[in-house]
Amino acid sequence: MLIKMSSASLKQTRWYEYGIRFVLGGLATVFTGLVSARFGVAIGGLFLALPAIFCASATLIESHERRAKEKAGLAGRRRGQQAAALEAAGAGLGSIGLAAFAATFHALVTASVIGAFAASILVWATVSVAAWWLRRKLRITSRHAD
Repeated sequence: MLIKMSSASLKQTRWYEYGIRFVLGGLATVFTGLVSARFGVAIGGLFLALPAIFCASATLIESHERRAKEKAGLAGRRRGQQAAALEAAGAGLGSIGLAAFAATFHALVTASVIGAFAASILVWATVSVAAWWLRRKLRITSRHAD
């Protein structure tokens, strides 16, 4: 499997689905601001890790897959759930990379802000791709073991 970008999903998305994403992302941001104002930035910062639009995206992915299968005359419920689950797995792997980004930035920011950003982005990309690769290899190995 190659990692690539595709604009096909942009054509499948309806205008109001973008609105849902923006509204839910905005609400998550406001919620984080309220938590920070009430409990301080240390607690509020924990909520910044909340993927602001993940829930809306997973729901939209599920509905797109289900609709595509139903359009072909098939029951698409299971396929939609699998697509959303795959999206969640990818978000989890990306979160591992995000944690590595945060740790690297925290360790290097006192020396140089620009250097810390550059190193953190490199570490994020490396850890995220390595996590994806490792998951892929472990799935292949466990499938052959069965």
